[in-house]
Amino acid sequence: MKKLNSQEEKFYYFAYGSCMCPTDLKRTLGENTYPYVIGPAKLKGYKIGFYRYSALRKCGALDIVKDPNSTVEGVLYNLPLRLSDRLDQRESVKFDFIKQIHCGGYRPEIIEVDSQGKLYSGVRTYVVVDKLPQELAPNDWYLNVVLRGAITCKLSEEYCWKLFEHMHNLQHQQRQQQILMAA
Repeated sequence: MKKLNSQEEKFYYFAYGSCMCPTDLKRTLGENTYPYVIGPAKLKGYKIGFYRYSALRKCGALDIVKDPNSTVEGVLYNLPLRLSDRLDQRESVKFDFIKQIHCGGYRPEIIEVDSQGKLYSGVRTYVVVDKLPQELAPNDWYLNVVLRGAITCKLSEEYCWKLFEHMHNLQHQQRQQQILMAA
C-alpha cells in the first residue's frame, strides 16, 4: 500500500456525482482515492439535477443548481494538489483565455460544506457550464456508480433513497417518452 505524504499540498473537493465513488475516481486519477475521503458532507442552498449530456456515458450527468431551500449531500475529499489537473480533465474543464470564460463541460466553483459537524471553506466543486433546458436521465451504469459512492461514503439513508428515486423517475419518464414517440 502506498504511504500518504502528509507534507503534500492538498485541496478540498466536494463530489456529488460519480466522483463520490472512490473506485471510479481512482480510474481517472490513477491512484487509490479512498484514503483522501474525509466523509459525507452537506452543501446548503443547492439542489441536484441532470442538466448535462455526457458524451462519454451517453446519458444525463449530475449538476448542482442554486436553490435556497435545498441541500445536496456528497463526499468531501482532501486531495493532493498534484491530482488537480487530472480532476479538471475528468470534469472537462476548459477556459477560453481570450474571452475569459469557461467553455467546457464543468467549471470549478468554490463553496462551503459541513462535514461531520465541521465547516469547511474554500472547497472546490464543479457545476455545468451550459445547462440543458430540462433534465436528462442517467443510464444504469451512471445510476449505479453514483449510488455506490453515496452508500460507500455513508451519505444519509434518506438522501440515498431520494437520489435513487430521482434517477429512477427520470429513467421512467424517458422510457415513457420513447414509447410515445415509437407509437
